[in-house]
Amino acid sequence: MQKTVIVIAGPTASGKTALSIQLAQLFNTAVISADSRQCYREITIGTAKPSPEELAAVPHYFINSHSIKEDINAGIYEKLALGYAREIFQQNDVAIMCGGTGLYIRAFAEGIDDMPAIPPGIRTHLNEQFVQHGIAWLQQQLQERDPDFYAIAETQNPQRLIRALEVLNATGKSITTFRTANRIPRDFRIIKIGITLPKEQLHHNIHYRVDQMIHAGLVEEVRSVAPYREHNALRTVGYQEIFQFLDGHISLDQAINDIKTHTRQYAKRQLTWFRKDPAFQWFDPRQVKDIVTWVQQQL
Repeated sequence: MQKTVIVIAGPTASGKTALSIQLAQLFNTAVISADSRQCYREITIGTAKPSPEELAAVPHYFINSHSIKEDINAGIYEKLALGYAREIFQQNDVAIMCGGTGLYIRAFAEGIDDMPAIPPGIRTHLNEQFVQHGIAWLQQQLQERDPDFYAIAETQNPQRLIRALEVLNATGKSITTFRTANRIPRDFRIIKIGITLPKEQLHHNIHYRVDQMIHAGLVEEVRSVAPYREHNALRTVGYQEIFQFLDGHISLDQAINDIKTHTRQYAKRQLTWFRKDPAFQWFDPRQVKDIVTWVQQQL
């Protein structure tokens, strides 16, 4: 059998973790996480990491593997994940990749282009504008000037927005043009499975998960990583809203509602991203038998 990576992707709270573990057990193999935040040891509740029981069920890579003080990006992830796959392939013909960070999955599957150098003045100016006008200004700029990227961007993450705007200002081109130019062929097969649920069910899962995170101690977790709040991993949904609460700007109820709203919006952007890739075969995650049958037919 040709070495194969089975990618399981889809929106947050759709059931990717459970499915990836079932498939990994079926093929007696390991899971490579494709989540940009679950790699950080210091943040567990707000990143919806697999439970200790799930982590014990099959080997996992790129979970609790790094400190929040380290900056991981798609280029670094590509090299790490290719190394993980090589390690798994020494023992197995199949590896499972599971996650919702579309750029990481694309970097692994196709490679990622070198980003253009940005003159420091452009970055300084954008950071000054952010301090002066807030995230709404960044969102408005990007929405007007690069609507296609804005539709799939992490719109609550100022660092991501600034990055897209500085590429736009430096080159006159969308950041997306630097991400798709040269596909690097891989010496293994990649099978892509997309999973999602009916909208009402997905939203129910998101709301339930946020309530569970609060119950499990999300506020205390956010407080414990406050010294690193400028780090990219914390400029994301679930952390930004609790920081707003801890700073006294909003109530806890408002923060919880904001997390639910922003998570629903993020899930929609994840679906937009993955649906643009025609290689994905889509399933309802509850159709496990259908998924297994389909995968076995591909191998």
